[in-house]
Amino acid sequence: MMNQKKISLFGFFALTASMVLTVYEYPTFATSKLHLVFFLLLGGLLWFLPVALCAAEMATVEGWKNGGIFSWVSQTLGERFGFAAIFFQWFQITVGFVTMIYFILGALSYVLNFQALNTDPLIKFIGLLIIFWGLTFSQLGGTQRTAKLVKAGFVVGIVIPSIILFGLAAAYFIGGNPIEIPINKHAFVPDFSQVSTLVVFVSFILAYMGVEASASHINELENPKRNYPLAMILLVILAISLDAIGGFSVAAVIPQKDLSLSAGVIQTFQTLILHFNHHLGWLVKVIALMIAFGVMGEVSSWVVGPSRGMFAAAQRGLLPKFLRKTNTHEVPVPLVMIQGIIVTLWGAVLTFGGGGNNLSFLVAISLTVVIYLVGYLLFFIGYFVLIYKKQNLKRTYNVPGKRVGKTIIAGIGFLLSIFALFISFVPPASIAKNETHTYQMILLISFVVTAILPFIVYELHDKRGHDTIEEPRHFKARDVNPAIYPAARGEHHIIKKEEHILKH
Repeated sequence: MMNQKKISLFGFFALTASMVLTVYEYPTFATSKLHLVFFLLLGGLLWFLPVALCAAEMATVEGWKNGGIFSWVSQTLGERFGFAAIFFQWFQITVGFVTMIYFILGALSYVLNFQALNTDPLIKFIGLLIIFWGLTFSQLGGTQRTAKLVKAGFVVGIVIPSIILFGLAAAYFIGGNPIEIPINKHAFVPDFSQVSTLVVFVSFILAYMGVEASASHINELENPKRNYPLAMILLVILAISLDAIGGFSVAAVIPQKDLSLSAGVIQTFQTLILHFNHHLGWLVKVIALMIAFGVMGEVSSWVVGPSRGMFAAAQRGLLPKFLRKTNTHEVPVPLVMIQGIIVTLWGAVLTFGGGGNNLSFLVAISLTVVIYLVGYLLFFIGYFVLIYKKQNLKRTYNVPGKRVGKTIIAGIGFLLSIFALFISFVPPASIAKNETHTYQMILLISFVVTAILPFIVYELHDKRGHDTIEEPRHFKARDVNPAIYPAARGEHHIIKKEEHILKH
């Protein structure tokens, strides 16, 4: 195998942050008005922090550094559940890619003044194919290339727009301009006796999903014993801060009745920039392009991450032999290609099924949410096994508080995951009353089928594979069998987080 350069702390932090932080989510947070600050603090401290800390401890256990959540759950609950956990993580992002690219297309349609890119199903689908497959092929060059793109996307598409937004919003508020939301104690603390409030709170928990996905790259991180836990803790602090300030800025500037979930950030920049200077309309388009580039970095970070976990499962003989192959950059090309084909199918179904505004789309998004939550339940159960049955294993990071503290922290995350799972079956307000039963039945049946699928695959896999595992075979991307992977011929066949659309 070729020796690869290590990823720096900042490179790894950017890779992880791009899986969680996105400027385009600010409008969704803004719909909760001042409650958003309370929700983000509560979800960040009671769910995001436990996931990050538990992931940091499991990732630094001696011998557990390969495969991320697959390795962790396999070592604690057994290989069958480990495969299910990585399958769930991988499955949810195949739909997640589509919603992320929808945002990119929306931003590009605004910049180019080409509305058909966002409204015409055929043109929208072609755009989705070009962007997704272009980013997918760009990731075949290995983790170093991914890290470079993600670092650029993180700085250009998240950090800089956030700083500009916060600066403009601060100047707007200091100037004594009207604020569109009430600011008082009652506006800060929500009423949790309402079911609608519980559904909204869950959406804020879901906003933090994905923090553990970068752990499959821990072997490529410089000094992982120190840098992985440090990256997790820094991310928790930054995520809560940026999301709270960003969401508040949007809510305070744009009236709720005019707020667009897909274009709310661009609306806010346009309002603020034109407020200070009517001749800077071009700057809004530049910022829209920057944010779109940041989302492209997010897509890139997810292209290889979950696939690496599935690759670890393939190496254990749980998937067909040809899926153990990598190219010279150690990228599991066959798995990435299969992932791309599945994303293409999702894109066709969701785009031609209504482009994001129909029942099937909402069911698909809900399905990714509940499936991912099952993966988190396995994650926390595995952590409990680690601290109670495998406490003697060497690790370079420990969640604070010894066993009692670890149990409390992981227990809070586990209970919130169960709560979120059940609440996720409550139909969103955007669904008509006469469709709520249909929505729940389709979601429940789809959930049961998808939840048992990895266990069926596990039972059907060739058990002899465990004794005949070969070293990954390196080959170039162009050597992938074009009969099996049409995308490898260069044909352009072509969402993190619009789960929040559910509550609307």
